Amino acid sequence: MSDLMILALIFFLLLSLVVTIVGYVLYSGLLSEVDIRTGSPPIKNITIAYKYKVGSYRDCGSIFTESCSIGPKLYCIGAYYDDPDAVPVGKCRYAVGSVLSEGEEKPEEELVQLYKKFGFSVFSFPEVTHAVTSHFPNRTSLSFMLGLYKVLPVFFNYIKERKLCAHPFLEIYKGDLIHYMSPLSRQIDFYVPEASEKEKKEESEEDRQTDITGCDSNSETSSVSRTLMSESRETSLAPSSVPSLPEQEDLREGDAHSEHSDRSESEGSASSFEELDLEPGRGPEEEDCLQAKDAAVVNPDLLPEKRAAAGEGEE
Repeated sequence: MSDLMILALIFFLLLSLVVTIVGYVLYSGLLSEVDIRTGSPPIKNITIAYKYKVGSYRDCGSIFTESCSIGPKLYCIGAYYDDPDAVPVGKCRYAVGSVLSEGEEKPEEELVQLYKKFGFSVFSFPEVTHAVTSHFPNRTSLSFMLGLYKVLPVFFNYIKERKLCAHPFLEIYKGDLIHYMSPLSRQIDFYVPEASEKEKKEESEEDRQTDITGCDSNSETSSVSRTLMSESRETSLAPSSVPSLPEQEDLREGDAHSEHSDRSESEGSASSFEELDLEPGRGPEEEDCLQAKDAAVVNPDLLPEKRAAAGEGEE
């Protein structure tokens, strides 16, 4: 009988433990609906005290604990700048801390100095009108884990499907809710100086690489174009300059030859005219005889008639 009572008590304790665990998980927000929307963000312009780290996001819990221990009445915030699926885990950037003031309020100087004493830095985030937002119950220490597993996949899928330019990802523990948001404007203003400097350095390095590759490509193309231009100039100048000299010499020789032939022809014609000139003392009969000889040379058929006419005249 006592054994059965012990077994029943053990069973009751186990059942109570299971019910307690299930109730705790349900109360933490396991069945809470996830609502993603685009609209006004849950915070205005804020001033935060933060610590900047590079590494796995799983290591941010110690900074949350330290920040809450310094200002237990302040609500905590985390800013995550890299996608762990696209960036190596050891190179993910994040800033974690507490919100010192919101809106028109100014942070207390004593509180600022207290956070700075523990190695925190101070920075301000602007107010934006539109952001991708969501929230999850902040009831237990398990709520943030459930929020990460339930909200984040739907949150980033919402941004991806609509092709929104929303970054960085902010996680704000405010009251009994965990707010998630990614601004749709002035995103660079949500980067703490350490993260923005690193981003600028990366962008400058990329620009330098592109400039260097651009210079290389330009130099190659320019060298190629220069060689092509020089070759084209050589090819264009080659037939015009080098072969043009013989052509000009041929033309000059041709001109000299033509001048020489003209001179020879003029000399020949002059000599022929000189031969045709009559010597003094010749009579009309001799002139007729010379003309008859020339006509006979030009047209041999007329030679017998001339000879016959000449014979008759002699008779």
